[in-house]
Amino acid sequence: MKLRVSEYFKTAKKSRYGNKRMVIKTIFMLLLFFTPLAFIIFAPITSIPLLFGLYILSGLGMAGIGMGVMHDAIHGSYSKNKIVNKLMGYTINLIGANDKVWRLQHNVLHHSFTNIEEHDDDINAPFFLRFSPHAKRNKLHRYQHWYAWFFYGLSTISWVTSKDFIRYKRYYKLGLIKDRKTYIKGLFKIAAWKVVYYSYALVLPIVLTAFAPWTVVLAFLAMHFVTGLSISLVFQTAHVSPDAAFPLPDENGNLDSGRLAHQLETTCNFAQKSVVLSWLVGGLTHQIEHHLFPNISHVHYRKIAPIVKRTAEEFGLPYHTNGSFLTAVIKHFQMLKDLGRTDMIPVQST
Repeated sequence: MKLRVSEYFKTAKKSRYGNKRMVIKTIFMLLLFFTPLAFIIFAPITSIPLLFGLYILSGLGMAGIGMGVMHDAIHGSYSKNKIVNKLMGYTINLIGANDKVWRLQHNVLHHSFTNIEEHDDDINAPFFLRFSPHAKRNKLHRYQHWYAWFFYGLSTISWVTSKDFIRYKRYYKLGLIKDRKTYIKGLFKIAAWKVVYYSYALVLPIVLTAFAPWTVVLAFLAMHFVTGLSISLVFQTAHVSPDAAFPLPDENGNLDSGRLAHQLETTCNFAQKSVVLSWLVGGLTHQIEHHLFPNISHVHYRKIAPIVKRTAEEFGLPYHTNGSFLTAVIKHFQMLKDLGRTDMIPVQST
């Protein structure tokens, strides 16, 4: 599969990194995020619906930056220039999260231990949610397929307030941060970036507009609700799905499958023919291609997908697709329901 994908880029005389389309997307998403905020701060608006509308527009830009700009950059696939990748990676800090925490949570843990209980932070949920058949089930989970969506909407507000600090401390205890000096320095940097974010996203609108503070806070929360729901639906439908496997390592910590086979078993695509949706969500309609080749920019996923699918089928490996985005969401809903009512579900393996 690696050889065939490499041959595609060689034959097509294309770079595996981002191209002009990536630059255009970056400009668009940054403007979509910052322009509504600038309008709120500097324009004399008095309409509450307009305030909420501008914040929600900014939230869509925030989601676009997260999925379509910083995601590639932190994986090192935005540009062949490491400095450009580093600078574009900082866009996650501009939307309130942190590049170092994301790198550990996503690049290291999620991509290395996809759908493995207690190792993949994307399925390590609070007590009221159950994303793995190996997690302990309680009575609340019986209703999670109804209330999970609300908490998806709250995910980014939790992320930009407390979750980064909690995860950073956990990663330090796991030994993913080399020493205490680096850890303390990192904490200060995380806090500093968040002060910057909250200053222009919330404090300045409260201070400089005529709206009551609570009105601005509610509009700010609406922005995050849209962002959180958007990002959660894209990532969760790709892994918490009836077709995805949730393998367990053996007593020595080893898995039956190799890395690439493991990614095929635990990941699902959706809406593969939708060019617009793929553009909006940073190519993550092709999660399989992303997990197999995170060092390739998402602008190429639609082209290499047929190669990946054909090769997987040739060697008897799964290539999960969930149809349209709506179908993927419905399957995720059913998976949440099953996880809430059954202690275990069948776990696929090769």
